[in-house]
Amino acid sequence: MPNILTLLDCFAPYVSSATIRQLSQIISAIITMSGRVTMLGISRWTDKGGSYRSIQRFFATVIPWPKLFWAFFRQHLFNPEDTHLLVGDESIVTKAGKETHGLDRFFSSLYGKPIPGLAFFALSLVNTQERQSYPVMVEQRVRSEAEKAEARAKAKRKKARKKSGKRKAGRPKGSKNKDKSKIELTPELLFIQAMIQQFLSLIQGFLALNYLVLDGHFGNNNALYMTHQCGLHLISKLRYDAALYFPYSGTYKGFGRPRKYGTKVDYDNLPNQYLKKVSLEDHVQTRIYQATLLHKHFAQALNVVIILKINLKTGQRSHVVLFSSDLELAYDLLIDYYCLRFQIEFNFRDAKQYWGLEDFMNVSETAVRNAANLSLFMVNVAALLLRHFRQQSPLSGVLDLKAHFRGWKYVNETLKLLPKMPEPILLQHIFQSVARLGRIHTTSSHINSP
Repeated sequence: MPNILTLLDCFAPYVSSATIRQLSQIISAIITMSGRVTMLGISRWTDKGGSYRSIQRFFATVIPWPKLFWAFFRQHLFNPEDTHLLVGDESIVTKAGKETHGLDRFFSSLYGKPIPGLAFFALSLVNTQERQSYPVMVEQRVRSEAEKAEARAKAKRKKARKKSGKRKAGRPKGSKNKDKSKIELTPELLFIQAMIQQFLSLIQGFLALNYLVLDGHFGNNNALYMTHQCGLHLISKLRYDAALYFPYSGTYKGFGRPRKYGTKVDYDNLPNQYLKKVSLEDHVQTRIYQATLLHKHFAQALNVVIILKINLKTGQRSHVVLFSSDLELAYDLLIDYYCLRFQIEFNFRDAKQYWGLEDFMNVSETAVRNAANLSLFMVNVAALLLRHFRQQSPLSGVLDLKAHFRGWKYVNETLKLLPKMPEPILLQHIFQSVARLGRIHTTSSHINSP
């Protein structure tokens, strides 16, 4: 098992040696500890030099986390032969009280309603061969007063429309055509764009990135425009009832504006000429279609993949509409790349379950930023440690890793109480026996102490 301090040598150009030593002790404590990952909890599991005051000083230090994330990934996790995707997503962390920096009400898909908490947007690199996600940048999203006022006004307008019922058919009086290629980005998209541009300038062409993968919340023309400004192609999802049109293929009649939109897409009667694949599993038939289609709210044509599922017993049908701005991207890669987007959700899950993203009690801006970045940085550290760990215990997971480090901690503290050090063979046997406590996947092979 590699030494934690040795793994952090790549941080030397960016932070002081004292910060590196503190971070090494904190990482060792978090991997070892049980219970909530708070500053006080961490200080109880650190060795000499990891007092509560030292932990407080670390969380009060301004740390260039994007550089640390990138240095660690480039040094330990990067494989130049593999293909990588840039994936982004937001996670909501529940918080009580009134003093925490950035505390607001954000919509949580887990609860299905707005909840008081903090919002963190993360960028992650997904290795398409390993099928694993590695966080590379985390920033807290704090809404300005203007954003809050606009959100309230939008909700008020929506409520008024519901009360007034359906509007009259046709185009509203006085409305004008808008240039869909000229867009004023929302504060949310400007925030994400700044993160992407900062990351791209940080890697400086070291890694070739072509695609940004976002969830269905960003399946709109504004997000597509933002992505193109960053020099990337967008892969996302449209609404299931998106109004898509085939390009008009008829002849020009010689007067008026040339017709652009052809037949509207009927998801229940898709032409067979666009059918790419048919499969059957447990009486459910899956039909995959791909076509270049138009949407009246998008400035450009879209590479659309429609996944239609039909239950042959009941006749029930459902479909998913994926799209990309890259018109040459094959349907199977588009589906695979969008499915890999979900790997970032596992990063958030691990950060909350094991590394303290839901536990921290910091309130100041710097401390909150450090706590969130540390919890997601631990995801990368655990991924690296598990690579070594699984060479001798292939089925091991995070709980096995934590049990292994905790066992080493117990043995090490016990040995300090003995008047004489046991023989090396007995010591190794003691370590192996204690390290098995709490493990889920046992192994007969010997794993060295950290």
